[in-house]
Amino acid sequence: MEKKLFDAIDYSILSSGKRLRPFLVLKSSELFSVEKERALRVAAAIEMVHAYSIVHDDLPSMDDDDLRRGKPTTHKKFNEAIAILTGDSLLTLSFEILSDTLTHSDAKIRCELIYELAKAAGACGMVAGQMMDLEAENKKLSIGIITRIQRLKTGALIAFSCNAGAILGRAEKKHKFALQGYAHDIGLAYQIRDDLLDVTSTTKKLGKKVNKDKKAGKKNFVSILGKDRAKKQLEFLSNQAIKHLKVFDHKADLLREVARFIVERKK
Repeated sequence: MEKKLFDAIDYSILSSGKRLRPFLVLKSSELFSVEKERALRVAAAIEMVHAYSIVHDDLPSMDDDDLRRGKPTTHKKFNEAIAILTGDSLLTLSFEILSDTLTHSDAKIRCELIYELAKAAGACGMVAGQMMDLEAENKKLSIGIITRIQRLKTGALIAFSCNAGAILGRAEKKHKFALQGYAHDIGLAYQIRDDLLDVTSTTKKLGKKVNKDKKAGKKNFVSILGKDRAKKQLEFLSNQAIKHLKVFDHKADLLREVARFIVERKK
């Protein structure tokens, strides 16, 4: 009887996607020579949390989307109840993975990973950002409030993804601070690029509905700054993110490429 649930889990987690957060876990882990198997397990855990957030965010009671990555959203493919249970399953499975000794032999490291992901995903992180985003419809918001919403809704999981490698590798404080600064800047840059694509791209190219914020009466970076200023801010954040990585020399070259990719991505 559980087959339908596992089918929905596979549908939600194995669909096409950028896999940005797992990539950040892997590349931040390489900076500290973390065993790849350990990094892969944390990468899988963060992607499960991200997939859960998408499944729930697409529900009729939330953003009410019926298209994601060019395919029907989970609740459209199956039904709302199964979509909710799919998200619940993915979220809890992520912590099951982090708690396993295969992720790390040191219980303190496992607990730190669990603690940091719980903060990033919960009521003081992503969930808070989603709540604020829902409440933002048809309200006049300052750029400061919008920045806070997106730092929580989008940036919190990106920050964990960068920080995970430092935790696994028992990094020095200066290295942790560098990755935190980098994560902060690419998190905001990612959302600005999302907002630009929402008004300049098409549903066919993005694989999801466009002009969603405007239709929902929500302000975003583009509606407040305008397209030109938003593009300049995007470039600024990308360049600033790259500067944070100076301490890692050439070992962080792929992370620098991520900052450039965010500026140029088409979906």
